[in-house]
Amino acid sequence: MAKKEKYHGADTEQLTKVVGEKREALRALRFNVAGSKNKNVKAARELRREIARALTALNGTLRQAQGKN
Repeated sequence: MAKKEKYHGADTEQLTKVVGEKREALRALRFNVAGSKNKNVKAARELRREIARALTALNGTLRQAQGKN
């Protein structure tokens, strides 16, 4: 299993960049899988989970920012 990245405490710009990169990687993986066999069958699941973790941290930082204003 891949090591989890720590997203809590990161700024919003960095988190949005991570989400965009992970979504692009997932899109590329889906198109590559359609044409050939994939060696890592859990790669799509891991990418979806990483996206969810980053979005959860992003929403948490945005809510904290709204609460401080």
